[in-house]
Amino acid sequence: MTKPGQDHAPEDVVPAQAPPATWWDKVKRHPLAHIGPGLVTGVADDDPSGIATYSQAGAQYGLNLLWTMPVALPLMAAIQSMCARIGRVTGKGLAANMRDTFPPFVVRSVVALLLCANVLNIAADVAAMGEVAELVSGWNRHVMTTFFVFLTLALQVFVPYHRYVRLLKWLTLSLLAYAAILFTVEVPWREVIARTFWPRFELTSGSAAVIVGVFGTTISPYLFFWQASEEVEDLQAQTAARPLLEDPQSAGTELRRIAWDTWSGMLYSDLAAYFIILATAVTLHVAGVTDINTAAQAASALRPLAGEFAYLLFATGLISVGMIGVPVLAGSGAYALCEALGWPWGLERRPSQARGFYMVITVSVLAGLAIQYSPISPMKALFWSAVINGVVAVPLMAVLIILASRQAVMGRFTASRPIVILGWIGTALMGAAALRMLVPG
Repeated sequence: MTKPGQDHAPEDVVPAQAPPATWWDKVKRHPLAHIGPGLVTGVADDDPSGIATYSQAGAQYGLNLLWTMPVALPLMAAIQSMCARIGRVTGKGLAANMRDTFPPFVVRSVVALLLCANVLNIAADVAAMGEVAELVSGWNRHVMTTFFVFLTLALQVFVPYHRYVRLLKWLTLSLLAYAAILFTVEVPWREVIARTFWPRFELTSGSAAVIVGVFGTTISPYLFFWQASEEVEDLQAQTAARPLLEDPQSAGTELRRIAWDTWSGMLYSDLAAYFIILATAVTLHVAGVTDINTAAQAASALRPLAGEFAYLLFATGLISVGMIGVPVLAGSGAYALCEALGWPWGLERRPSQARGFYMVITVSVLAGLAIQYSPISPMKALFWSAVINGVVAVPLMAVLIILASRQAVMGRFTASRPIVILGWIGTALMGAAALRMLVPG
């Protein structure tokens, strides 16, 4: 301790040494720990149903649907950045803002459609994970599906959000597996570049359905609710942080973080999807395998064509992204319903503090498991759940853009004109593809 008049400690006083850092301290200081919701949201976009859709696109149309990924990137990033901005600016999730702005029947309709689509998607995802696990391990697929269901439930219910989300961020590295597959096969890169920017295909109801599926699994309604609510979760986890409407001085830093986090997360997701389409195009399509209904079927078909290593990469990546996708699907529905009804919610809360929220998560995941034992085929649902999302997303995107553009909701932090224009372009594109899909011929 210094004496009066001293401005430094005596020389004989040895400063206290900080305790050695544990492995968990090092994990918390890792750059991945500071990445926001954009990364997890982006990777959840490439869930098993998404992988099945991208695989079907590559197997059926070869290189000619690669163009969908460069087109989708700015559109999905614009929409997701609006979702994140709404959450950070208002301190409320998407459904809560919808409840304050739109008539109750609009909110109820959107949430009901979201929950139905999410349960179907969960069923498809866990079934694909179980089937792939059976291919790799030889264990019964229903046993593996049940294991994955209860594992994801236990993590969401019993592990606090600030720890659980770090696990999800590490699992995002699994998407690198799909880029690695390309090192195991021969890729005609000149033709790849040409078809990316100058595709050759006929726009029929069938190809329109695949395009809607690709865009539907890339720009998915459940991701809208998830990212907005995760911004609120992150905000509430910081003791002194407040919504930007109450703390405008933080706007510059926070909005730059949201832009970087969202665009980088969507780019990572978009590149992975591009590589999945490319990998299946140069293997399955070239070999004449054009009918892929599940991601597990795509993994199995890769085995004789690209080798054991490529098959294992594909399968391992699918299970890992499923461990991200299923919690995001269940969590997004819980956020939406609880915000719409005014119930307590949040992954940082204990189950006793948010019973309704955790009940929605539990029922959604268990309903997905129950479908495995019903006449409904979760395998066929893999592709069509993405198509349904593509159709449902159109009105929801319009609602989202209206919210992000309305000063009564966002104050002076409304979305920029370029972002709004990109959002409307994405809405129009998905709407036109959905209409074309429904027209025979």
